[in-house]
Amino acid sequence: PNEELSQSGNHQEKIVSSPSIATSRKSGPYFSSLDSSIDILKKRAQDLIENINESRQKDHALMTNFRDSLKIKVSDLTEKLEERMYQIYNHHNKIIQEKLQEFTQKMAKISHLETELKQVCHSVETVYKDLCIQPEAITAEEEQTHRDGES
Repeated sequence: PNEELSQSGNHQEKIVSSPSIATSRKSGPYFSSLDSSIDILKKRAQDLIENINESRQKDHALMTNFRDSLKIKVSDLTEKLEERMYQIYNHHNKIIQEKLQEFTQKMAKISHLETELKQVCHSVETVYKDLCIQPEAITAEEEQTHRDGES
């Protein structure tokens, strides 16, 4: 049998073709019976070749359908996975937003406490300065009172 190559998609497919048998037809009952047998064999071979080619075409169609079906299923699965991924992103975004809001509030509270602490420190500093100056003032007053008492 002769074989031909046929391009189909990304692969090559062998298509079997019938053999070319050159027979010389000789007359006579024996040769007539032989010719009949040869014709029957040729017909059988041709039928087998056609069956093989039909089977290959069915296999090719089956694989094409399988590939297309698989592409659809993979696409659907990818879409569902992507959708789930975005749901998770949205959930995480909400959590992050809440945490950022808490953080901002805590930073504002810290800033307020820092301002209060600075005011307290300033007040303590002022009181301390007043306490340090006051003994000298008292001492000066006492000295004046003491002097007034001596005169």
